[in-house]
Amino acid sequence: MINEGVDKSKRQFLTSALTVVGAIGTGYLAVPFLSQMQPSVKAMAAGAPVEVDISKMETGQLIRVAWRGKPVWILNRTSEVLETLKTLDKKLRDPLSQESMQPESSKNPVRSIKPEIFVAVGLCTHLGCSPTFRPEIAPSDLGDDWKGGFFCPCHGSWFDLAGRVFQGVPAPTNLEIPPYRYVTDTLIIIGEESTAEKSA
Repeated sequence: MINEGVDKSKRQFLTSALTVVGAIGTGYLAVPFLSQMQPSVKAMAAGAPVEVDISKMETGQLIRVAWRGKPVWILNRTSEVLETLKTLDKKLRDPLSQESMQPESSKNPVRSIKPEIFVAVGLCTHLGCSPTFRPEIAPSDLGDDWKGGFFCPCHGSWFDLAGRVFQGVPAPTNLEIPPYRYVTDTLIIIGEESTAEKSA
């Protein structure tokens, strides 16, 4: 009878010890498994909004940043460029951007919140190549009709300096305008809508 009592306590001790060890082992196995189901820091950062300081941008300058793995252009347009944009409507496929992707704050002839600062995703809407920035007027390879813009070397699509696509080229729509807002006059956050759009 005494031996049976000792065996029960040993059995109980071993069962408890194995349960604790098993729980710890399960925890060690579960943590890496569950953590791999979470998006990586790199993946979360790729979709995060991006802050861009434009305080040192010169007139006519284009800067490039990455947002969600895409190139985003920020162009400081000259007053001459803004005047030229008004003359191009008859040559464009969608001059009023009715078929294109842009936030409400950019649904205007210059496709931007502030007329001089243009923000666009730098990918052609045909097959996703990245067009080149060609600000020069009437270069020999593009002809006399070229008033400055973005030229896609992959299949020859033309976009003006508001990202509007020309007629007769493969790209079906204007360049995409990402959601963005101004924190200050010189600090832009790409990936967040403007306050006016959030309240609408």
